[in-house]
Amino acid sequence: MKLNITTKIVIGFTLGVIIGQILHSTSDPATAAEIGNKFQIVSKVFLKLIKMIVGPLVFSTLVVGIAKLGDFKVVGRIGIKTLGYFYFATILSLVVGLVVVNITRPGTIQSWPRPASGTSIGIEGKKLNSVEEFILHIFPDSAFRALAENEILQIVVFSLFFGIALGAIGEKGKGLMKALDALSELVFKMVGYVMQLAPYAVLGAMTAVVAAKGLEILVSYAYLLLCFYGGLLFFVFVILAGICTFMRIPFFKLLAQMKESLLLSFSTASSEASLPQQIKALEKFGISPRIIGFVLPLGYSFNLDGSMMYMTFATGFLAQAYGVTLTLEQQILMLLTLMVTSKGIAGVPRASLVVIAGTMAMFDLPPEGLALILGVDPFLDMGRSATSVAGNAVATCVISKWEGDFVKPADPIAVED
Repeated sequence: MKLNITTKIVIGFTLGVIIGQILHSTSDPATAAEIGNKFQIVSKVFLKLIKMIVGPLVFSTLVVGIAKLGDFKVVGRIGIKTLGYFYFATILSLVVGLVVVNITRPGTIQSWPRPASGTSIGIEGKKLNSVEEFILHIFPDSAFRALAENEILQIVVFSLFFGIALGAIGEKGKGLMKALDALSELVFKMVGYVMQLAPYAVLGAMTAVVAAKGLEILVSYAYLLLCFYGGLLFFVFVILAGICTFMRIPFFKLLAQMKESLLLSFSTASSEASLPQQIKALEKFGISPRIIGFVLPLGYSFNLDGSMMYMTFATGFLAQAYGVTLTLEQQILMLLTLMVTSKGIAGVPRASLVVIAGTMAMFDLPPEGLALILGVDPFLDMGRSATSVAGNAVATCVISKWEGDFVKPADPIAVED
C-alpha cells in the first residue's frame, strides 16, 4: 500500500520523538545534542530548499495574478482590505494571549528559579527600531538582492510594480506572462521533488529537539504548555472558526484541505516550510491564484497570529515569574507597542524572542529571564507556527470572499498525495 505524504510525515514525527528520547536517555546531554544535530542536517537542507523555491514562486504567481487584473485600483483595494484584516487579526491574537496568561497565571502556579544576572540567552537578530526604518525596509533597493536574501515583503513590492507594468503594456507583455506562468508551474514541480524530503526532515528536526531537551521538560513545563496550547486551540477553534462562520466559509473543510501544511509547519516549527503546500491547498479550496499570491506572502510579515499571541503570553508569564504586576494600562501599552514592533519580523532568527526581549525592557524585566522559556521554546514554536498557518489560510479565504471570487469547494475535498 502506497503511503501518502501526510502519513509519512506522521511516521517521521513519531520516529523522531522515539529516537530523540533514546539518545537523551542513554547519552550525556552534550553527546545527545551533538548526535541530534547530525540528524537535523536533513531538516536544515529541506528548509534551505524551501527557501530557495519561495522567492521565485511568490514572484511568478503574484506577477501573473496582478497582470491579469491589469488595474492599479483593484490592487490597491485588495491591499487595503488585506492590511485591514491583518491588523484586526493581530489585535485579536494579542488580546487572546493577554487574557489567557491573566486567567491561567502560569508564572505563579509554581516557583520558577530566576536565572543569574548576566546569563547568556543567545538571542541575536536585527529588530526594526522605528516606523521610518520599517517603511524603508519594505522597499527593495535591488530586486535581485531581495530574491537572494528571501525578503518576502520586498519581493511582494517589486512583484506588484512588475505585474502592474506588465498588464499595462498589453499585447507586448503576453509572451512574458506565459513564460512566468510556465515558471510558476515549473516551481510547483520542484516543490513536488523537495517534498519527498519532508518526512526525513521532520524525523531529523524532532530527533534534534528531543535529544537535546528530552521529553522530561514537557513534565516540568506541563502547566505552561497546557495554558499556551489551550490558548492556541481557543484562537483556532473559536476565533478563527467564528470568523469563518460569519463569512460563510466552511472552516472544517478548510482545515481538512490544510492538514498537510499544518502538520509540516508543526513538525518543523516553521510556517515558511509549508508555503508551497498552502498555495496548492488554497487553490483546491476555491481561492484564485491572484488572491493567494497577494495575501499569503504579506501574511508572513503582517499576520503571524501564533507568534503574536506568544509575545503577549510569554511577556505576561515572565512578569508573573518575577513577581511584577502589570497594570491594565501597562498591558494596553504592551499590546499597542507589539502591534507596531512585531511587524516585519519574518526571516529574523527566533524573531518572537527578539521582540519579547525588547518588550521586557519596557517593564524593567531582566533580559536573562528569557532563559526560563528557552528550553521549552522549540515545543512552543511548533504550536505557534501551525497556528500562524491556519490564520493565514483564513485570511486568504476572507479576502477572497470580500472580493467575490470565492468558489465553494466540492464535498468531499480531494486531497492529493
